[in-house]
Amino acid sequence: MGDEVVKALDNANIHIRSGEFVSIIGPSGSGKSTLMNIIGCLDTADSGEYLLEGMPIRRYSEKALAGIRNKKIGFVFQSFNLIPSMTAEENVELPLIYQGISMSRRKQMVKEALELVDLYPRRKHTPNQMSGGQQQRVAIARAVASRPSIFLADEPTGNLDSATGKQIMEIFKALHGQGNTIVLITHDEHVAQQADRSIQILDGKVYDGVVEEEKNREETS
Repeated sequence: MGDEVVKALDNANIHIRSGEFVSIIGPSGSGKSTLMNIIGCLDTADSGEYLLEGMPIRRYSEKALAGIRNKKIGFVFQSFNLIPSMTAEENVELPLIYQGISMSRRKQMVKEALELVDLYPRRKHTPNQMSGGQQQRVAIARAVASRPSIFLADEPTGNLDSATGKQIMEIFKALHGQGNTIVLITHDEHVAQQADRSIQILDGKVYDGVVEEEKNREETS
């Protein structure tokens, strides 16, 4: 707004280990989405450094970052982001087409992903023929199909009733049980508590207990 500069994130220091299930919780406007965009390589910070699997993101080209987003990171959004004219099967398959995977292999990967979320029988249905919960499960299947190691979920239960939200959380727990890293953005304390640990964010300032513990160990050693 005008010349006013707002720090969406202010000296954020976060450490997420491989295979963790972490929730990032904070109210609307706290900086959660900005943080997710940086973690997901959708945006870059004005200063500081982000290491993904030990490598500084600033060293990657835009093409390389696109490859990371397509293969290493599975995105799940509150608004589902499905293409209305496409069936569930086609929505899940689309990212695999961009990866250049053969048709026979794609069909198998789509089948496995939709079976994981118990929606293979509805694979020919379009989004307007499915409930909100079913659409979110298709969105999760789309993220799962590429077999990423990291899942970023932005308010994945925000548009769902409590029973359906519970089903979605069970899917994330199952993905975590398979060794995947889950980073879940939420403003809901009940949802946040289902992760292994929570990172708090407020007005762009972040509190990460793991970072604090590491810092204390360094100071006392």
